[in-house]
Amino acid sequence: MEQVLQSLPKVDDPNVLVDFSTSDDAAVYRQPDGSLLIATLDFFTPIVNDPYDYGAIAAANALSDIYAMGAEPMFALNIIGFPKDELPLTVLEEILKGGSAIAKKAGIFVLGGHSIDDREPKYGMVILGRVNGVNDLISNNHAERDDVLVLTKPLGTGIINTAIKHRTVQESEVQPVIAAMKTLNRDGARLAKKYLVHAMTDVTGFGLLGHLHELLESSQKSAEIYFDQLPVFAGVMDLIAQNEIPGGTRRNLVSVQERVDFTDLTDDQKILAADAQTSGGLLLSMSSPNAEAFVKEMDSLGHHGTSIIGRVIDEQDPQIRVTATR
Repeated sequence: MEQVLQSLPKVDDPNVLVDFSTSDDAAVYRQPDGSLLIATLDFFTPIVNDPYDYGAIAAANALSDIYAMGAEPMFALNIIGFPKDELPLTVLEEILKGGSAIAKKAGIFVLGGHSIDDREPKYGMVILGRVNGVNDLISNNHAERDDVLVLTKPLGTGIINTAIKHRTVQESEVQPVIAAMKTLNRDGARLAKKYLVHAMTDVTGFGLLGHLHELLESSQKSAEIYFDQLPVFAGVMDLIAQNEIPGGTRRNLVSVQERVDFTDLTDDQKILAADAQTSGGLLLSMSSPNAEAFVKEMDSLGHHGTSIIGRVIDEQDPQIRVTATR
């Protein structure tokens, strides 16, 4: 994909502050009054059985890119592919209701969208957001040496979602994951500003290591990650042992192999660190005292999976070192 993007014409508009060349979470365009317009889109095929939950997760996932840039969402547009002759329209109605419910939680409206007839359902959103000016924008390229790294949601959604398709996971293990995927990253983004975050991104399809690589590459830094500090959904490691591993997760692991020193990790632990997430948490780089206060306040707001998972160091090769323990 990077090779394809590199073949496209370069953007030379001085008002374009962030485009596809920086691997950031959303595009940023400066408006005449100095405020910044933040734009993103995301969509995917069903990952859970309930259409309402599917719609809600897709909406939360799309909104996450706006929050990761430190922006407030303005409005949403739906993107829909639906097999109208194979599934009842009541299924589509539930998908859209789920998306609208999450948009309402974010304080925005869904103003319209576009649909096509497609054999495999697809749903997501275009989200437009806004920040007052450049100083309010949070990007992924300012991590500093001796920062600590914070993750705001547990890992393992890719593994759990695969197990859902194969019906090899207990309902008691599924519900907390669905609840987390439907949870907005709004609290984390707002507290990130309060605690002076240096760099931030969200963890989605490229997995923790993939998105961490983008943050470090943009910041010209490296990092140490402590596996025993990673928050993990219940049952995930057992499912990995049962080979409930999505193809995207395997591809993620292959793509980061040359950039990561896994030290004494097992193969199953490597899989978790590369697991492709859906509507995952925020990954933040900030000073250690601020990070501790951030984690404490996030916990007080009910985000109990928030954890300090590593630290930023000077640039080295390989770029990321993952150890079993701190």
